Amino acid sequence: MFDYTKISDDCVKCGKCKPVCTIFNINADETTSPRGFIDLLGAYKRGELELDLMAKDIFESCFLCTNCVSVCPNKLPTDMIIEQVRYDIAKKYGIAWYKKAFFYLLKNRKTMDILSKLGYVFRTCAFSEDKKSSSMLPRFSLPIIKKDRLLPSMAKKSFLNSYPQENRFGDKKRVAIFIGCLANYNYTNIGDSLIKILKELEVDTFIPKKQLCCGAPAYFTGDFETVGYLAKKNIEYFETFLDEVDAIIIPEATCSAMIKIDYEHYFHDDVEWQSRAKKVAKKIYLATQWLEKETNLKELLKSKDKKFDEMVTYHDPCHARKMQGVFKEPRNLISQNYNLVEMSDPNRCCGFGGVTMQTEKYEYAKSAGMPKALMIQDTNASFVSAECSACRMQITNSLYQNSVDTIFKHPLELIAESL
Repeated sequence: MFDYTKISDDCVKCGKCKPVCTIFNINADETTSPRGFIDLLGAYKRGELELDLMAKDIFESCFLCTNCVSVCPNKLPTDMIIEQVRYDIAKKYGIAWYKKAFFYLLKNRKTMDILSKLGYVFRTCAFSEDKKSSSMLPRFSLPIIKKDRLLPSMAKKSFLNSYPQENRFGDKKRVAIFIGCLANYNYTNIGDSLIKILKELEVDTFIPKKQLCCGAPAYFTGDFETVGYLAKKNIEYFETFLDEVDAIIIPEATCSAMIKIDYEHYFHDDVEWQSRAKKVAKKIYLATQWLEKETNLKELLKSKDKKFDEMVTYHDPCHARKMQGVFKEPRNLISQNYNLVEMSDPNRCCGFGGVTMQTEKYEYAKSAGMPKALMIQDTNASFVSAECSACRMQITNSLYQNSVDTIFKHPLELIAESL
């Protein structure tokens, strides 16, 4: 457990965090700046601040983008202590019914599979389709669905149910794929593209069928009971094949960061499970990170001598660049066949922010997404790419909200097209 008082005392109030803070840039209130969060948490620890509805609203306003941690001279873990206090909030006020229902589905793969199939069959009853972005626009509003918000389309068949568990492509290496929920049920072409790339590289591929959600949506909401269940189930399952694969590759920055970094933090007071989490973490890689460093994919793409005319701009997911240091690898691969143009601030958070931000604080998400959409527009790129389906969901909606014509494609989709 972090000591809120010590972290508050260690904050020198220099203010470097404020200009880069996602929420402060759209809600210029000192209480919702990183140093404001830290100061309030110190007061909460000392018993000077009650965890009332106003405090709840403040602590749920952070996007957890980690920009503040990157610039803090003392590297204070603002994101982690806010995740910690959200657990206290969940204990005191409970978790909304629609979040509980969502987290229940994340723990129950079979139920989710059935509902996903039903969702695909009856999707036109509740949604109109936007074919350009492969998204859907709701015909009505619910707490977790906003009528003006584009949502990802449902796939006819999930990724995990589309391929056999063992895929022999040439015995050069053997990897396991952790796919992530959005790529499994919605953006299934990400997994299809990854399979195509691994087949081209002659890398044997193991698709673990019993994998569950990484737990990130519940973690950022304070539902630690769900996090503990999912983390333990996944770790136990990974241990059954960990020594038989060279890596577990994940095409999702948030999932990768959760398993590689946040599992270890979550088990901070459980030596046994923290040790097991650390062992698993050594095999976890973002997909482009592993492909660029451990295979000849870059050379293979270059040998294709295929250069597309379309320009691509790249957005750095918070959980890729800032948490895992991955930003060069996807660019190195994409630039072999596409003209890569940088936006003015590729590191600026897109504004996804988690389940609470996308439901109860959706107006904040819209406000944070607008500058990113306009940056993308300024590049005149045909495509924007990022190795994160949460960013994809948010950016696609921001482009739609701001009438920007750029189309989102995952880096693996661009690479597969090059092959």
